[in-house]
Amino acid sequence: MNLILMGLPGAGKGTQADKIVDKYKIPHISTGDMFRAAIKNGTELGLKAKAFMDEGSLVPDEVTIGIVRERLSKEDCNNGFLLDGFPRTVAQATALDEMLNGLGRQINHVLYIKVPQEDLFKRLTGRWICPTCGSSYHEIYNPPKVQGKCDKDGSELIQRDDDKPETVGKRLEVNLEQVKPLVNFYESKGNLRNLDGNKEINEVFEDIDEVLIGSNQ
Repeated sequence: MNLILMGLPGAGKGTQADKIVDKYKIPHISTGDMFRAAIKNGTELGLKAKAFMDEGSLVPDEVTIGIVRERLSKEDCNNGFLLDGFPRTVAQATALDEMLNGLGRQINHVLYIKVPQEDLFKRLTGRWICPTCGSSYHEIYNPPKVQGKCDKDGSELIQRDDDKPETVGKRLEVNLEQVKPLVNFYESKGNLRNLDGNKEINEVFEDIDEVLIGSNQ
């Protein structure tokens, strides 16, 4: 099974990715991991990507696609893969299809974990961490025993800049604008699977399982 996992920040992609990989024994491939591996291994494309990253520039699509091709050609992808964080644009999605066609493969399912923006906002802005021991809390889902204090050492909890309301709002808007064209692209191809990310974690995975088991029958 060749899968793409999509969802806005806070939708629970990481949790579901772990469950998919654990059950179906396919590699979880994120853009960041691919870049780091290519750079570490000193591949030609990895060095090209590093040059752009060192300049603070976006890595061009042709370099990114080349790194994806290298990764998907590895033996551990023979029985399928789970792509996360790629493609990010319709141009990349089109190039991915062309590249997979050349390998005699195709994307079977695009799993889109959907959660309303207002719920994502609550999830993301409710996160607090202990600066001393690193323990994490959530105002709604995992509150500390004493408000604003770490259960383990009593330190004052802090909020990361990424989790502050103004930052979260902008981040969600940017990601939503980015994901809309991709959703439309895969919807038109007929392989988009919408999943309700507001369910319990295991219920979301049961829905994913249903999609994947159904495609294997």
